[in-house]
Amino acid sequence: MLSLHVDTARTWRGGQNQALLTVLGLRGLGHRTVLVAHPQGELRRRASEGLDLIGLAPRTELDLAAAWRLARVLKQIQPEIVHAHDPHGVAVAAAAIGYGGMATKPTLVASRRVDFPLKLNALSQWKYRQVAAFLCASECIRQILIGQGIPRERALTIHEGIDLAHVDAAPPVSVRETFWLPTNAPIVGCIGALVEHKGHRYLVHAAADIVRAVPEARVVIFGEGDLRNELSRLIHELGLERHVLLPGFRPDVLSLLKAFDVFVMPSITEGLGTSILDAMACTKAVVASDVGGIPEVVERDVTGLLVPPRDASALSAAVIRLLRDPALAGRLGGAGRARVERRFTADRMVQETLDVYHRLRA
Repeated sequence: MLSLHVDTARTWRGGQNQALLTVLGLRGLGHRTVLVAHPQGELRRRASEGLDLIGLAPRTELDLAAAWRLARVLKQIQPEIVHAHDPHGVAVAAAAIGYGGMATKPTLVASRRVDFPLKLNALSQWKYRQVAAFLCASECIRQILIGQGIPRERALTIHEGIDLAHVDAAPPVSVRETFWLPTNAPIVGCIGALVEHKGHRYLVHAAADIVRAVPEARVVIFGEGDLRNELSRLIHELGLERHVLLPGFRPDVLSLLKAFDVFVMPSITEGLGTSILDAMACTKAVVASDVGGIPEVVERDVTGLLVPPRDASALSAAVIRLLRDPALAGRLGGAGRARVERRFTADRMVQETLDVYHRLRA
């Protein structure tokens, strides 16, 4: 089956990783995949080898010139499936398909990875009417779409997955050596874009309690985003400059994750949280907010500890508990790895995606 995949983001986040895993996985199963990505984006850079690759950078959500260029591509290659992996991708793909000119109209599929409602403006309503199936990263997301009126048969849950071989192959990198931290410093790590819904401010507040209880602990937050300056000010106001680090985006973050003692995801909302899957695959104990799709990944007190969102006190108490009880952290980490192996592999995600393609084209 020939499928064309669209992701217009310039940044690299979990969604772009899932798009790359999908196109690589489908190709591994013998299917031709074409990837349309931002020409200056991290996704295009990482996919530069072994893929049909087309650069496209829509300037707005509905860039008609970009849609026309994509329509010409569709007419040339005649895909059976067009899979849009981000909201702007849905718009440009829907418009391109609407231009016509293809022998057989392709079927539009959209990934949905965030746990907030669809926008209800005229453009959003139009583009989402063109979607034959929404592939939801969690059941939580699926239920949100159904609640907005998307027919149940068009909203399908396909949990995201990770490439365990890639995780295992990443060489460990010492956080302590890389950032000149004390050799005995417990590392509390977080990975995620510095944006409001990731809840980093609550982790910074929690860090004040963590370092009072475990003075040698360090909290390291990997990621880049609009809240960097605000978080830096908060760290300064709380006098935590020696204990809380903001190293920014790191392409080797998977290697650095292997040096964490505890992984934290303090999100206010979260569709699923593939960074949690990476942490579990690396046998790290997880502390995460009990929101969105996270409870579908983290089994309470089995693979990690769940805490209420926006609750810095509960967050710090859970982290301190794990830092003081390495045996518990080890049990949770081992159970997490086993859960990922059973339910959250990229191979499973790709096969379920392909099954949907075949049903839609039957």
